[in-house]
Amino acid sequence: MKKLISILVLCLLAIACNTNKKTPLEGYLIKGDAPGIYNGMRVYLQATDQRNQKVNRDTAIVMNEKFVFEGKINTPEIWHLAITGVNGTMPLIIENEYYEVTVDKDQIDNTVVNGPEANESLKAFFKDLRGINNERMKLSGQMRAATDPAAKEQLNDDLINLNILQASIPIKYIENNKSNNSSLVFLDNELRNKNPDVDKLIDAFNAINDNIKQTEYGVIISSKLMQIKKRKQAEGATEIGSIAPQFSAPTPDGTQLSLQETLGKVTIIDFWAAWCGPCRRENPNVVKVYEKYHNKGLEIIGVSLDGSGRQKNPKEAWIKAIKQDKLTWNHVSNLSYFNDPVARAYNIKSIPATFILDETGKIVAKNLRGNALEAKIAELLN
Repeated sequence: MKKLISILVLCLLAIACNTNKKTPLEGYLIKGDAPGIYNGMRVYLQATDQRNQKVNRDTAIVMNEKFVFEGKINTPEIWHLAITGVNGTMPLIIENEYYEVTVDKDQIDNTVVNGPEANESLKAFFKDLRGINNERMKLSGQMRAATDPAAKEQLNDDLINLNILQASIPIKYIENNKSNNSSLVFLDNELRNKNPDVDKLIDAFNAINDNIKQTEYGVIISSKLMQIKKRKQAEGATEIGSIAPQFSAPTPDGTQLSLQETLGKVTIIDFWAAWCGPCRRENPNVVKVYEKYHNKGLEIIGVSLDGSGRQKNPKEAWIKAIKQDKLTWNHVSNLSYFNDPVARAYNIKSIPATFILDETGKIVAKNLRGNALEAKIAELLN
């Protein structure tokens, strides 16, 4: 009997030990110590929106100098810990993991974070950025005070070099953190810039450890990189001076018509739709220009972005608009709204949009309307 009791006790102890072990979290759990911060003070986790404004993602309240956040995030992100009455914010990479945070209310940068490895990299990253900003302020002050032209020029060169250094920091941190999620977070942050160096970022992504690249977040970043690369290729392909991308699409009667077949001395590719008010208001001007210059070699091919996302019967609406607006030139459409392959090849984000081509198919102007459109056609054909 004693032996049986001993075995039961051991089993219970084993169960208790297993219960105390950390199990994988489905969300994030942040336990915070806030020494010296009064009861009722609010603590925020804040993200940064597209306008660089802070947006609250989660809120907690300090009680007995402690606070707790519990939530779930789809992919890791940089958020900032902010506390009412405390100057500054503390950046964190938030993952669905366990964190212990000890706040320094007098110097929030000294807040201690025990959690995923990625946060150590983030802390060093922001320390580097603060160092550069401090140096920039110092150099700017010296420039304002300088009276010697040669000294001012040298200080200006120093500021330029400082900007170059700052631009290189994210890539450095991606390359130095190939084995943790911070590399993906830094990449994601760079992709939100207006004009990211996508080729450099692709190279940096390819160098990250496979076990990080193959995570769900890694697959998302890879997809974003490819989308931005395709968009930039499309933008480059439709710059003034480029040969317009070739295409073929269905006409209203269902036959295929290519751009090559419609080229004149001057050709307008006109992206429009029956549902587009500004397009319909511009159509009388396009009709006037066509009637005036068609005999001199002007051709137009209209590419409609009508589609089932906007209309019950997009083809009927398209054909009706052509007739109503007296658009007597060539027309094509895949009736796929902005997913139309022609629109995607030309990186069309809004309509009306126009591209003016010379007889070789080279883009010589784009997005002209009203008098500006007629003036350009007259310049090319008179």
